[in-house]
Amino acid sequence: NRKAVAGSGAVANPGCYPTAAVLALAPLLRAGAVSPRGIVIDAVSGTSGAGRSPGDGFTLSELDGSFAAYSAAGHRHGPEIAQELSAAAGEPAELAFVPHLAPMSRGLLATCYATITSGPQDVAAALHDAYGTEPLVHVLPEGRQPATKHVAGTAMAVIGFAIQGTTAVVTCAIDNLGKGAAGQAVQNANLMTGLSETTGLAVDGVFP
Repeated sequence: NRKAVAGSGAVANPGCYPTAAVLALAPLLRAGAVSPRGIVIDAVSGTSGAGRSPGDGFTLSELDGSFAAYSAAGHRHGPEIAQELSAAAGEPAELAFVPHLAPMSRGLLATCYATITSGPQDVAAALHDAYGTEPLVHVLPEGRQPATKHVAGTAMAVIGFAIQGTTAVVTCAIDNLGKGAAGQAVQNANLMTGLSETTGLAVDGVFP
């Protein structure tokens, strides 16, 4: 949405879950490489993704040694994901989205499953065509998978993919506080003010 963002006076920043899911799937839907029906998105966030409000099961100490899904009947970011994936597909996208909280302070990994409608090679082609020149999105070679630690403290998104029969498995790792929040806000502000899109964002992660 670069052109729309650059010409706007106000921009609503995407949520962290939609950011990872849409980056993973939109190029495939736009290219017709996967079906918009039967999409499954399993996404895992660090505890900082739950916000600052206290509550049992949402703090790092409560989650230590544990792992759980939440809002499985419908998360508030679900409609945003469906909206953007439908726009990419040019028809309504049918999906199941289940978020999880993991015992880590930050980071988000979305694992997305979609049925291939053409050849497996079209999955790789769609991702590389979409992000080959993107400064803040990196696509890994087929079979390699991203890790949340690799993007901690950055505005980067790293995407991995694999093929299982007729299913494309696409993963996207972001820092939920970086690319999923503050970093993306800076990216949008840069576009709106005419600065280079990566101003203040071309930084290495904090790992190792």
